[in-house]
Amino acid sequence: MSKSWEEINARIASGEAVVLTAEEFGALAADEGIKTAARKVDVVTTGTFGPMCSSGVVLNFGHSDPPIRMAKITLNDVEAYGGLAAVDTYLGVTQPSSVRGIEYGGAHVIEDLLRGRAVRLRASSPGTDCYPRTEIDTWVRLADLNQAYFFNPRNAYQNYAVAVNSTDRALHTYMGTLLPRLGNATYSSAGALSPLLNDPLYRTIGIGSRVFVAGAPGFVAWQGTQHNPDQPRDEHGVPVASAGTLAVIADLKQASAEYFAAATFTGYGTSAFVGVGVPIPVLDEDLAATLALGDADLQATVIDYGVPRRSRPSVGRVTYAQLRSGWIEIEGKKVQTGPISSLPKARAIAAELKRWVAEERFTLTPPIQRLPQPGEASIHTLEIRTEEAV
Repeated sequence: MSKSWEEINARIASGEAVVLTAEEFGALAADEGIKTAARKVDVVTTGTFGPMCSSGVVLNFGHSDPPIRMAKITLNDVEAYGGLAAVDTYLGVTQPSSVRGIEYGGAHVIEDLLRGRAVRLRASSPGTDCYPRTEIDTWVRLADLNQAYFFNPRNAYQNYAVAVNSTDRALHTYMGTLLPRLGNATYSSAGALSPLLNDPLYRTIGIGSRVFVAGAPGFVAWQGTQHNPDQPRDEHGVPVASAGTLAVIADLKQASAEYFAAATFTGYGTSAFVGVGVPIPVLDEDLAATLALGDADLQATVIDYGVPRRSRPSVGRVTYAQLRSGWIEIEGKKVQTGPISSLPKARAIAAELKRWVAEERFTLTPPIQRLPQPGEASIHTLEIRTEEAV
């Protein structure tokens, strides 16, 4: 049994497509079998909502009179990048405020814009003949901007690590606060709902794929940074460690604060919770078998963040069902678990994307180019070298 993209899109356009979330598809497959589920269902929707530090927005402010070529730019005292054209900038979610520190950062500015609030724009310039203004101090809202769009270099990590801490002191990390002596374990994944865990070999998710980004329709623009398909994989072909990533793009003006939230991690810094969802066509039974995998089938690697090295040691693997139970066992010790991503939000994203496909005729786009496959990517490390050594 196989279906084509064209057949599935025709069913979406006519309103006849059968669309289920990944959890619903797993339940159907358990009841009626993979073959029947593959035949009955056209599209499976996925979702994840967690901290995605490698995110940000491109903004264009338009020209003042007289015009300025912005060189140093701040938005609510958060520095934005000034090395683009005259009134373009990039604002990253992790950039902290020069006044409030990590209490407020780039993610908070983006959320303020999404919520319709005015933000203070200050910029300076050495001045040129064609851009004579040397400074500007004004207030802007999202509606005032010409273009405002997400360009997130690394989102929707495929099976990120579970974090623990073996040291005698608490550690403040991007995985939250890790208590000493294996006092807790944190993880950040939607498990069976996670987009790239449902398409582990990137058969349907690639460059050009239509996706959900923070409540807006968007696209996969490229492989995400640190995309690493060469991680160990289980018998289903699913990686058991941090593997693929997506670079995504979407219109900030169509996004919603319901699916984007600024955050501050104690002792670490600012970040943003970003909602990402991907609709996956049920092309054949092989793909259906992966789509039907549940939390009990999917494993993640537990990493000791107490070792301050690039390659931290693994202390075992656990399933997402075990993680969601609230407890796992590490080295004979019962360890409490806690997510730093939101499963209810991931479910809401998958459900909203299901509505887009079923009711708003959100058709699917075959990748114009596949993401790098196992054996095709090259992951480099940063080595400390002297000029003489180079």
